[in-house]
Amino acid sequence: MSRSAIRPATGVAAVGGGGPGVTSPAVPVQRDDPRPDDRRPDDRRRDLGRQPSRQTDRYGHDVLAGGSRVRVIPALPATPEVVAEDPLSGFCGAVVACSSTAVTLEDRAGRRRLFPLTPGAFLVDGHQVTLIRPASAPMAAARSASGSRVVPDLRARTARAARIWVEGIHDAALVERVWGHDLRVEGIVVEPIDGLDNLPAAVARFRPGAARRLGVLVDHLVPGSKESRIAEGVLAEHGAAVLVAGHPYVDIWQAVKPAAVGIGAWPQVPRGMDWKTGVCAALGISDTRQMWGRENGAVRSYRDLDPPLITAVERLIDFVARPV
Repeated sequence: MSRSAIRPATGVAAVGGGGPGVTSPAVPVQRDDPRPDDRRPDDRRRDLGRQPSRQTDRYGHDVLAGGSRVRVIPALPATPEVVAEDPLSGFCGAVVACSSTAVTLEDRAGRRRLFPLTPGAFLVDGHQVTLIRPASAPMAAARSASGSRVVPDLRARTARAARIWVEGIHDAALVERVWGHDLRVEGIVVEPIDGLDNLPAAVARFRPGAARRLGVLVDHLVPGSKESRIAEGVLAEHGAAVLVAGHPYVDIWQAVKPAAVGIGAWPQVPRGMDWKTGVCAALGISDTRQMWGRENGAVRSYRDLDPPLITAVERLIDFVARPV
């Protein structure tokens, strides 16, 4: 008899002591634990949470996977030198204006189009960019008529003992018009002395010293002139406490650029004639006061003056304001 003929059926056990050919009825085997399929659904769910999954990746971890990568689109300030393209419309042009929400592009034909500042919406040199509004440039420092930086909220300071003297009232007015801010910053007073002939006596009364410097602006300060001889005598007597500086013009009017006054050149005045009177006659102006008003009103800044006068006044201010 074959071995398969006497093998008990699956799930049953042979019992009893019968002889050959005698079998007992098959009795189901009783198990302490129920089979997995016989468990309640809730029990199976709990077991799934405890048992490791038998499903595995046949090829293991994907070595080519680099994780999630976020592509960063660079931001570019929309300055005038930027040429950008809107890929949706194909319009390409240089930036001519940019607000907080939109940019204006102008193409080669001069056509302009407005585009919103959408992130990543433009191409520059073939690369995707986000155009942004450029940062505001810092405000340039305000300049005075002399070209110096304006001191904000300037409060008047006590005048120094030092002084700057000029020959006449027109000289004082021009200096104040161009260098008034500088003079107030330094606390320097400008005074006319009514002609250079009065200089030696006026200096003697002033008694200049280290803490009481004196600067003098002189017309027609050229070698061999009467003005240069007077200046040399004052300097020889009072030394380092006095500085005399000047320009080569006969009158300070001539230090104003002709173009500022609206003329081609200052007229030539015959020797021996009062210079202001001769100029007015040549220009067809009957009153020197009228010409002075025209000239004084034409001077807006140091750019309307010739360099010799500018240099002389700057030297005098620096000398007088120098710390003791």
